[in-house]
Amino acid sequence: MALQTKLPKVGTTIFTVMSQLAAKHGAVNLGQGFPDFPAPARLVDALAQAMREGHNQYAPMTGVPALRQAIADKVARCYEVRVDAESEITVTSGATEALFDAIHAVARTGDEVIVLDPAYDSYEPAIELAGAVAVHVPLDPQTFAVDWERVRAAITPRTRLLMINSPHNPSGAMLDEGDMQALAAILRDSGIFLISDEVYEHIVFDGRRHESALRYPELRERAFVVSSFGKTYHCTGWKIGYAIAPPALSAEFRKVHQYNTFTSFSPAQYAFAEMIRAEPEHYEQLGAFYQVKRDRFRAQLLQTKLQPLPVPGGYFQLVDYSAVSDLPDHEFVRWLTIEHGVAAIPLSPFYAVPPPGQRLARLCFAKNEATLDAAIGRLKRL
Repeated sequence: MALQTKLPKVGTTIFTVMSQLAAKHGAVNLGQGFPDFPAPARLVDALAQAMREGHNQYAPMTGVPALRQAIADKVARCYEVRVDAESEITVTSGATEALFDAIHAVARTGDEVIVLDPAYDSYEPAIELAGAVAVHVPLDPQTFAVDWERVRAAITPRTRLLMINSPHNPSGAMLDEGDMQALAAILRDSGIFLISDEVYEHIVFDGRRHESALRYPELRERAFVVSSFGKTYHCTGWKIGYAIAPPALSAEFRKVHQYNTFTSFSPAQYAFAEMIRAEPEHYEQLGAFYQVKRDRFRAQLLQTKLQPLPVPGGYFQLVDYSAVSDLPDHEFVRWLTIEHGVAAIPLSPFYAVPPPGQRLARLCFAKNEATLDAAIGRLKRL
């Protein structure tokens, strides 16, 4: 029986491909974006305690009430806006589920969804599965800044949704207040919804402020704001995230969520509720924690032939490898992994049409010093 794929452009993700290649060749894996150091002790202890106390059955579909209230209080503390824990916060099985649910809550067959390239690779498949079409607007190939006039020009009567990501994966670029005001002006008086992917919201550097869509009333009223506990608390394998949206949007979001995962890992929800309440300094100091790693890693990279680009936020470092090789990025990262023992991620999979001649690769610095030192030792031999 012939099978016609619903996702003809999709294969195995580049993250899986490069992690498998790294394992096969004994490479230092700076490709896939996960920490190789422990989650906070309080969080781990709280998880064990939750399981011992019997919180091992289904959580409520929208999330454990204590966690949703802790999230609401955290939002008020961080962004000086009060969201309703009951009607505006939904806990999901990771941010990827939240993104999928948000897209499917509003995008319909024939709709257009604007994404800014380079964009995280889960966006377009979710859009296509909803029957919609991804409209790609490229960011500046050097600075990864948004050209808002190009965004405005991409809007048509079929535009249903626009997606932003700050701090940005893969570049680390950040939207500032001017960007958010420009975005608000473009969406004003339109029926276009917004997804604001903010999974790296607490990993910002050099005294900058994360400009959450929650800070801007015009944006908040039309937005799904997506966050990730895995990124904030060094536990990507727990797969817990959440989405904040106005009540009417949350109601539609939950219709998708309840028939997608329905609910998420219960003990972890109780653990995160405890962690948020008891140790707010963790997320408040997360930027400083990662800035030390960023600065140390950048200083080491300057001793190699790789040229590090600026990193305002997130835990990825882009490097220009043009002084090392003229290979296209997907060939370069395979060569780097197999011949020199360091795994990286190419940028081309994040684009519909990669910029011609771009020679950039992404390295993750959410690693122990020993891991980064081992990688640098190998990169110095390039």
